[in-house]
Amino acid sequence: MKLNDIRIRDPFILPHEGMYYLYGTRSAECWGKAEGFDCYYSRDLEDWEGPVEIFRRQPDFPLDENYWAPECYAIDGRFYLLTTFGGEQVKKGVYALVSNSPLGPFVPHSGRLTPEDWTCIDGSLFQKGGHNYLLFSHSFEDGVLEGDMCCVKLSADLKERISEPEVLFSASEVPWPKPFPWAREEFGIEGDCYFTDGPFVLEGENGALHLYWSSWCTNGYAVGEAVSESGKIAGPWKHLDRLIFPENGGHGMAFRRMDGRLLYTLHYPNDKYREHPIFIEI
Repeated sequence: MKLNDIRIRDPFILPHEGMYYLYGTRSAECWGKAEGFDCYYSRDLEDWEGPVEIFRRQPDFPLDENYWAPECYAIDGRFYLLTTFGGEQVKKGVYALVSNSPLGPFVPHSGRLTPEDWTCIDGSLFQKGGHNYLLFSHSFEDGVLEGDMCCVKLSADLKERISEPEVLFSASEVPWPKPFPWAREEFGIEGDCYFTDGPFVLEGENGALHLYWSSWCTNGYAVGEAVSESGKIAGPWKHLDRLIFPENGGHGMAFRRMDGRLLYTLHYPNDKYREHPIFIEI
């Protein structure tokens, strides 16, 4: 199987013991009721095996919508899947699943990691100095029309948040994002409305932090980059003018190949049921 045949959004790559594991949002289930998550695996990033179903909703699991953006992290011999869940009567939030294998099965590990009264999506983990930082987007559905990118600290076992959320920046403050055009039609929102999604932080060789994230721009869905030269997750964040990916694709992450080359994977095109992962060198 080739990448073009894998119909997922929000791709995430875990390199582990000579294998690349690929996770993402099922395209077919993205916009309605959802059942689970899959994983694909490859030794060369070209030929892929799968899908292997790594999580399937059980009848007593109360969250059945918005199975979005699974990200898998190997920590102390276990594998943690951070993902968005929602439901008809439950606001979207970020949760953790756990397994003894990157191919699952994954089971619930935590309760809601983002604030209970917030609509939050796209949790991403960054670890530094013995701290676990969860980055996420605070949705415009709560009336946050500026498009806030937020962060909380998590406990060492990733089971709960241990700090109040902090706003790192808002999309409306950054030069390249634009208000998205369907806010009134789909959500009944009047006026300019921005969003952030798909955060991922990578630490550079000089200690600076590079934050890749997505929003809407002049040419549609896109990926930008911000840099915290202080090396602190609190910033301040300097937003680069050059976009990582400027049109009709987004929500990805950066990883290093086995040979050390730095790649960014994202889904393209940003069209329902046509999305698939692509890789670009950065």
